[in-house]
Amino acid sequence: MNKLIVLTTIFTLFVVSVKAQDVEDTLVVSEVKVPSNVLCEDTCSHIHGIDLSHYQGQVFWETVGDNTKMAYVYLKATEGGDRIDATFERNIELAHKYGLKVGSYHFYRPLTDQQKQLKNFMSQCLPGEQDLIPMIDIESTGGLSTDVFCDSLFYFLDLVEEAYHQKPLLYTFRNFYNKHLQGKIDDYKLMVAMYTDEPPILADDRDYTMWQYSAKGRIVGINGYVDKSRFMGNHTLREIRFRH
Repeated sequence: MNKLIVLTTIFTLFVVSVKAQDVEDTLVVSEVKVPSNVLCEDTCSHIHGIDLSHYQGQVFWETVGDNTKMAYVYLKATEGGDRIDATFERNIELAHKYGLKVGSYHFYRPLTDQQKQLKNFMSQCLPGEQDLIPMIDIESTGGLSTDVFCDSLFYFLDLVEEAYHQKPLLYTFRNFYNKHLQGKIDDYKLMVAMYTDEPPILADDRDYTMWQYSAKGRIVGINGYVDKSRFMGNHTLREIRFRH
């Protein structure tokens, strides 16, 4: 009888030890698989937001409004001289309705006439519907040299500022900034895209307003992946409010 008790006790301790090791291993695996930024909006005090276009399909805005901790959304309005995002009109109406601060963005095409691009953007980005300053998405030189590309871009940015009476927010990737824009857009607020666990450091070490940290975020109410971003340091939503 005593031997049976001893054997039972040893077996019980062995099972507990194995289970504890399994739990520990699971935690270690979880830490490896889940980068810190994925859970950032649940664990930090940063101001988080998303950007959307027709690629996300139909968004269930009531569900988004009830479940998300995202404070703002940038919606794709236009691209180049004639493209209008098919979901923009619906998205901007419902994003407002369900409580997000909303801004609109234009995808810049360097080889397309700047006046035509401005006209296209202004047809959708109506001042009365904006909570946030316009954003210009800059990802391509169109095959132009850096100097010629910058001449084209800066002319367009001047047109946007003149039309909306405030400088737009600029969006670009870290490597694109380092190669083509370093030291040339210091007067603009900047959102930098780089999908890593730690915030990017630009080649000139300049301060920037926002960091798009994921292109594979998940939001309840949106099927598929969504881009997520957050404010850096002491920057706040007030800095990008649209001045009416």
